[in-house]
Amino acid sequence: MNRIAAAMGLVVLVALTVWAFSTPQRGETNEAGVRVGPRDAYNPVTAGERLPDGFRQLLPRDAIAPIYDPTFVSATDVRWPGYVQVIGVSAGDEAKAYPVSLLNRREMVVDEIGGDPILVTW
Repeated sequence: MNRIAAAMGLVVLVALTVWAFSTPQRGETNEAGVRVGPRDAYNPVTAGERLPDGFRQLLPRDAIAPIYDPTFVSATDVRWPGYVQVIGVSAGDEAKAYPVSLLNRREMVVDEIGGDPILVTW
């Protein structure tokens, strides 16, 4: 019985390893470290992906457009009350704050910090 369980475990382990390192069948892949623009990234809608069964969708996919080019002011020029909630991101000497009240309407900001691309979402 122990040999059968060990053999089955080995088969499962090999199958998971093959699956994990295989090339995906849908969409295009990019090499690690190669940057793509937001419009060049994999898009599940144009790829023909379906919604899961039983999923109730209030808005169609991509109905709320992300903010692609956020503008910022210095911390000394901000006129927000002290109780405003923000999502803060920092890298090295750079720091940015994204007000939750804005993210409630737009939900996503595609940005860069410290030269690295980020997606801020709420």
